[in-house]
Amino acid sequence: MQAMRNDAKDAALNAVSEKPLAPPQVQQTNSSWTHLVAGAAGGMATALLTSPLDVLRTRLQSDFYRSQLKSTATLQRTRPSLARSFILHFSETFEILFSIHRVEGWRSLFRGLGPSLTGVVPATAIKFYAYGNCKRLYPELLGMDKDATSTHALSAATAGVVTGTATNPIWLVKTRLQLDRSHVNADGSIRPPQYRNSLDCVKQVIQHEGVKGLYRGLMASYLGVIETTLHLAAYERIKVMVARHNERKGKTQTSEVSQGLFLSGAAAVSKLIAVLVAYPHEVLRTRLRQAPMADGRQKYTGVVQCLRLMVKEEGFVALYGGLTAHMIRTVPSAAITLGTYELVLKLLSGHSS
Repeated sequence: MQAMRNDAKDAALNAVSEKPLAPPQVQQTNSSWTHLVAGAAGGMATALLTSPLDVLRTRLQSDFYRSQLKSTATLQRTRPSLARSFILHFSETFEILFSIHRVEGWRSLFRGLGPSLTGVVPATAIKFYAYGNCKRLYPELLGMDKDATSTHALSAATAGVVTGTATNPIWLVKTRLQLDRSHVNADGSIRPPQYRNSLDCVKQVIQHEGVKGLYRGLMASYLGVIETTLHLAAYERIKVMVARHNERKGKTQTSEVSQGLFLSGAAAVSKLIAVLVAYPHEVLRTRLRQAPMADGRQKYTGVVQCLRLMVKEEGFVALYGGLTAHMIRTVPSAAITLGTYELVLKLLSGHSS
């Protein structure tokens, strides 16, 4: 009889102790807005720290870099081989970076920072808001394992499409401003940049290309969902594998420093893999947003046409224009963004997602 009473008491105590562990409303509310704030913080830190490399990358992806290579090839009276093109690309990446400061001043290294911040902060906030909540909702709605790669991939793809659609006009303005620079006319006079600021750029785009002009490169942005999906899915897989390894080894917790270094390293490695696989979409997107003219018409009319024309005129290597600068910028950027995201998320919600 006494044993039955003890069992009943233990059951009651267990029921009481289990109650505080499941307040779904509070946790879901926190996870919703904390992903938004943490993503915005990660985007802001990344935009500020990597702005010069972003300017360099955009110029190398545009036809500005192609004209540099053509000039070099003309002087040498030969078309560069594939290997020589990569060598020239690597060396001229740093040459152009230093020349931007010498010729145009240090402020040019931060051209487009305004729309970049305006774009990166909400874009990263939207991406991680959608991604974080999709990771929570898809297992509930579709009966998926929350740690499955398919869950992370589907969540990342959804976040990429939502973010690309919402922020394409901002990235178009940023690209145009970064490529806009003074020119020396044939008579020696200097023609100032075409756009005075972001608002003037928007007005001119709508005036000459219509509202749809603000969405140039959108389809190429959707191709970029492949990179986002590969990056976040690989990142989550690394996290899950290490967490399970620690569980098997009996490691219940790690120091804040080692955890931070691990997350940053996982972000960098996963981004490196994703970029190497999906990089050409970056060049296609930049060319479409740049909207160069040929015989009074838009040179590029769509993703497929742009791809074919670039390969025909410039060779396959053109699809990897700016890769060096992109890698230099995007790998540490991924570490900064996800590192800041995880840190702020942990501070706001009391646990990492």
